[in-house]
Amino acid sequence: MLLPIEERTSERIARRIAEEIGCRPPQVLATAALLDEGATVPFIARYRKEVTGGLDDIQLRLLDERLTYLREMEERRTAILHSIDEQGQLSPELAAEIKAAETKQRLEDLYLPYKPRRRSKAQVAREAGLAPLAEALLADPGLSPEEEAERYLNGEAGFADARSVLDGARQILMEQFAEDAELLGELRAYLEAHGVVKSTVVVGKESEAAKFRDYFAYSEAIAAIPSHRALALLRGRNEDMLQLALLLDSDVDDKASGGPNPCEARLARRYGIVDRGRPADRWLADTVRWAWRIKISLHLELELMNALRERAEAEAIRVFGANLKDLLLAAPAGKHATMGLDPGLRTGVKVAVVDATGKLLDTATIYPHEPRRDWDGSLHTLAGLAARHRVDLISIGNGTASRETDRLVADLIRQQPALHLRKMVVSEAGASVYSASEYASREFPDIDVSLRGAVSIARRLQDPLAELVKIDPKSIGVGQYQHDVSQTRLARALNAVVEDCVNAVGVDVNTASAPLLTRVSGLSPTLAANIVAHRDTHGAFANRQALRAVPRLGEKTFELAAGFLRVNESDNPLDGSAVHPEAYPLVERILADLRKSIRDIIGDSRMLRTLEPERFIDDKFGLPTVRDILRELEKPGRDPRPEFRAATFREGVEQVKDLQPGMILEGVVTNVANFGAFVDIGVHQDGLVHISAIADRFVKDPRAVVKAGDVVKVKVLEVDLARQRIALSMRLADEVPTASTAAAAPASARARQHQHSQPAPTGAMASAFARLKR
Repeated sequence: MLLPIEERTSERIARRIAEEIGCRPPQVLATAALLDEGATVPFIARYRKEVTGGLDDIQLRLLDERLTYLREMEERRTAILHSIDEQGQLSPELAAEIKAAETKQRLEDLYLPYKPRRRSKAQVAREAGLAPLAEALLADPGLSPEEEAERYLNGEAGFADARSVLDGARQILMEQFAEDAELLGELRAYLEAHGVVKSTVVVGKESEAAKFRDYFAYSEAIAAIPSHRALALLRGRNEDMLQLALLLDSDVDDKASGGPNPCEARLARRYGIVDRGRPADRWLADTVRWAWRIKISLHLELELMNALRERAEAEAIRVFGANLKDLLLAAPAGKHATMGLDPGLRTGVKVAVVDATGKLLDTATIYPHEPRRDWDGSLHTLAGLAARHRVDLISIGNGTASRETDRLVADLIRQQPALHLRKMVVSEAGASVYSASEYASREFPDIDVSLRGAVSIARRLQDPLAELVKIDPKSIGVGQYQHDVSQTRLARALNAVVEDCVNAVGVDVNTASAPLLTRVSGLSPTLAANIVAHRDTHGAFANRQALRAVPRLGEKTFELAAGFLRVNESDNPLDGSAVHPEAYPLVERILADLRKSIRDIIGDSRMLRTLEPERFIDDKFGLPTVRDILRELEKPGRDPRPEFRAATFREGVEQVKDLQPGMILEGVVTNVANFGAFVDIGVHQDGLVHISAIADRFVKDPRAVVKAGDVVKVKVLEVDLARQRIALSMRLADEVPTASTAAAAPASARARQHQHSQPAPTGAMASAFARLKR
């Protein structure tokens, strides 16, 4: 019978999550209740601080993730208890162990002996009555295996001689050893601490596998392999270019080899198997060896390699999410008429002009480059468009012919100073995805696909967040090995990042696109489309309350979304702020106490900071909410994004061949990986600043120093023209390596890698790390 549950499952889960994220169990229970009611993380983080006790969005995301995992584990725990109970084998001790298991792996280890399966060789042997023989030989090694086996002959069951009988008994013991949860836990822990992943190239594929040549003869402790190397190794195996094996460090180290296998020794010790020359000792030792080599080691290797993959995926997804957040929250240029240029050579440069709100005004195609090279005609066309539409900014995509087009625009600015134009090179990652998307087709049904890309390039300078949300986050291209990770987990994580960013900034409901509105707390694609349709039919929303007229937008949705939707044209200034409509009565109480109107106090920091928040606490609104409201009244609708700034590429440095070691250049960080940062310096090939060259101090995470979108100064250390590789340093005082130091770099790099996992960025090592971007 099932034992009674000693405590409520939800309380047990709450205690565990509270320990992990650093809070109290009641906070977890309260947050779980909100999540179960359909509340979103952004809504809870901003508007339910009293309920959660002030948990921030990072804690809430982790809580949400762990809550799902632990609830799934509890369901699995219950299913396992029922399964073993139905078999009539659930003892109080086993039930207690299952209830105490803290990981899914531990649960599965305990369930392994009772898990329904196909008939094994051990099961066949048990059915033939050989279990007593296996138990007897294990208990008394003084027995003679051959003599004892003669007593268990069973020709009908396939055990007609002593050899087959002993093999059957061995199968029984091997299965027993392989299903021992405590033993598996001990061996798993030892392998985690002493396991080494060894990689070799598949024989005959040396040329085909050239991109993996750093791993042709490679080994590293499984616990130390960083995510980018793990994913590279696994990709090599998946492409049948590399062979991977998990070995013990004693097997890899020549000096330590030749001794007894420590895992086999642990197995033998657990069952008291010692070779003292007794009749069954040799047979039992062979059984231990076969159990380890045939069953346990293969099982644990698969399990630990899967765990390595999961850790590497989790880290890669974390890095992708962090880079995506930086890109989405990059500084917007603001509401300026903008010209977008999608560079090209043979097909020409596509031009699109949008007004300050992003509305498309005009398009053109110019041919300033070879083979047609109409430089003067192109300048004339651009000048005419800029003057006619009063363009302030020119946004240039960073793809093919970007620098040539940048030079064209520089010429335009010099020739037409009266236009007061400014230019900026922006990432065009994902622009082609947007151009061919269903949304772009609906937005611009009569515009050529290539011209839609120019529109996107213009808009992403005005407001990167509003434009990039139209693109699948996976297509933005700021991840490492993004195609090698679980696409479901990646999509879930990136969608959470986009949701957090959109709601942190807020959305103008009268100008926002449907894709942007879809990311607002509580809004589904259908509701977002309904808002846009209502706006198109009835005109701009006059205030937040007008949102209630949108079809299918009910009270719960209004509660979740209203605080993140801005109506800047409303008669009530609060509708353009992050103050939630549910808190308007609190603001009115503050106004009554001050005997002032909302327009008198909004933006008046000096006066607002004299107020004592404690005076306005009531049963519904606590101190955190009151403080948030007072801060919001100081700067209503404030944008958390930084001030807009552009990088200036050096004139005359347009291709990799123009680079010289020692040059100091300005560039834009395009991507940050665990091993360093990639920087666009305007030569159509990003350079790598290895983690060891990011700062003068030891850096564990490159993002502690730089993030995607940062404008940085770098020194060119090395240029590999043959492979188009560029090694850079942000330590501007670094010496440029000479030919002799570059040749010696791999050896010194390996030494530093062993110490700090930060090999030097010079010589062949820089090229090796640059290849990892692929």
